[in-house]
Amino acid sequence: MKLAICGAAGRMGQSIIAIAKEDSEIQISGALEFEGSKAIGMGSPIISSVTDLEKILKNTDALIDFTNPESALKNLDLAVKQKVPVVIGTTGFSEEQKKKIYEASKIIPIVFSPNMSVGVNILFKLVEEAAKKIPDYDIEVVELHHNKKKDSPSGTAAKLAEVAASSIGKDIKDVGVYGRHSANSARKKDEIGVLSVRAGDIVGDHTVYFVGPGERLELTHRAHSRDTFAAGAVRAAKWVVGKKQGLYDMSDVLSLK
Repeated sequence: MKLAICGAAGRMGQSIIAIAKEDSEIQISGALEFEGSKAIGMGSPIISSVTDLEKILKNTDALIDFTNPESALKNLDLAVKQKVPVVIGTTGFSEEQKKKIYEASKIIPIVFSPNMSVGVNILFKLVEEAAKKIPDYDIEVVELHHNKKKDSPSGTAAKLAEVAASSIGKDIKDVGVYGRHSANSARKKDEIGVLSVRAGDIVGDHTVYFVGPGERLELTHRAHSRDTFAAGAVRAAKWVVGKKQGLYDMSDVLSLK
């Protein structure tokens, strides 16, 4: 299988390359960065400019993208033209940008997930089940990441809040509260708080709190290494090749549905 990686010089890109190089079933057809990046011409495999992506896609079975929303959509457009399946691990998309991904999925298969780790995707299922069992408990989501992470809250935290809200029959757009700074921050009924911490080199921690009278349930996932996300992305890329057009997520890849 021939695999191209966009965002190859980033933390996730480097982890994906390392995982892919150890997989005897994968050949890296391209490692790409934005035009003008200091990483171009460096590394093993040699990192090339994203301006070469269209040419590389002609000899590629799947593309993994960990860049930024604007770049990811440009890369997706090229993949659609070449009918190449895509795994999108990039986060921070607006609702309008997500619609563009959905439209592209009518032409090619896309795995789009805010978190590629096995553990986090099991956490999504656990949160769904817990919320259904104790819908009257207060629900709060707290996420911790390194101090270089740009988007807030994390895509994973947003997804956890969305899953919890849906499980109690609510829309996160109506009940989500992102951070609190007010003279009157008393909690409203059905409110779901999503709080972010940015510090040091934390890879990624997510905790969902279910708090009721006299007790609380905490469901936590802690990532020790980016390798867990990289391995999931590579697994998704191998899975998506040969699938029919459509929008998939890691629960499809892991057969959790």
